[in-house]
Amino acid sequence: MVRHSVLLEEASKINCNALIAFEPENVFYVTGFWGEAIAVVDGDYTRLIVPWLEVERAKKDGKNCNVIPAERGSSMIKTLLSNIKSDAICTDCNNVSVFEAMKKKISKLVYSMEPFYQSRKIKDGNEIKIIADAAKILDKLFTVCEKTIRVGVTEKQLQATLLYEAVKREAYPPSYKYTLSPLIIASGINSALPHAAPTDRKVRKGDLITIDLTLRHKGYIADATRTFALGRINADMEKVYDAVKEAQEAGLDAAKTGATCGEVDNACRALIERKGYGKYFIHSTGHGIGLEVHEPPWIKAKNEEVLEKNTAITVEPGIYIPNKFGVRIEDSIIVNKKAKILNKFTKELLAL
Repeated sequence: MVRHSVLLEEASKINCNALIAFEPENVFYVTGFWGEAIAVVDGDYTRLIVPWLEVERAKKDGKNCNVIPAERGSSMIKTLLSNIKSDAICTDCNNVSVFEAMKKKISKLVYSMEPFYQSRKIKDGNEIKIIADAAKILDKLFTVCEKTIRVGVTEKQLQATLLYEAVKREAYPPSYKYTLSPLIIASGINSALPHAAPTDRKVRKGDLITIDLTLRHKGYIADATRTFALGRINADMEKVYDAVKEAQEAGLDAAKTGATCGEVDNACRALIERKGYGKYFIHSTGHGIGLEVHEPPWIKAKNEEVLEKNTAITVEPGIYIPNKFGVRIEDSIIVNKKAKILNKFTKELLAL
């Protein structure tokens, strides 16, 4: 019921007295059910509208909500509208036809993700524990990398091994529409691409191999990256690795309650610039994590948003030398007076 109240309080800031959630992350946040559903947060309780094929699962997984069955498709919207009492509603529905159908029946309907994101931003004790457990799974998978990365192994083979080991530990790749591959496995020249997709390239001596693991455990995301070396690497690679490692340490030191997102970004970026690699740090320093891979707050330059206690974020500076190689190091952390770093796997350069 706490989340119900927090959501209504956030909705009131945009002059709404109820919310309708369509996005699975928001439905899950308020009901504990992940699936095809619509959640109505209104008055003293939450209603969860689901198709008949999901009724039993919704009753089993749903918490603090009334489950209402409906036929799939337009019948779900009709059932939704028959269960609406409020006249000023915020929704996360971005389907134009559905939004317009609701708008005909609701006096004031506002599209906004803000009440949902603001409610989800500060993690409670249970959420922090789940994210920490997810981070521990990532650490175990980095140990798998340590044992598996050998000359001749392909990026795709490594990905397959990691996915198998992840599922064994109840961690699953999130659905992320901007990539066709669930993990980033980038060796040699491919490591110069921040979002490289795994290929049939075989790793070889002298490679840097970037492993970016983003996995969901019990609904929540942990996100971490390590860059490994295979055999001896050259001096330029070592210099870049050391610069990224120092920059990440500076970012972690800056990521504390009361700091701005821009200050964390600047801590990483300024160090990389001093080392002479500024133009090769081509993305922001991090992002919020939780029920989505990327969610507020955004750890980017000039963002004046202040970090609050128990916000979950990543710190992930990187340097990418086009057509040569790249390095990224990333941890999931919980913001506090001092950052609580959830990933414990070493950030010393491992030459496998």
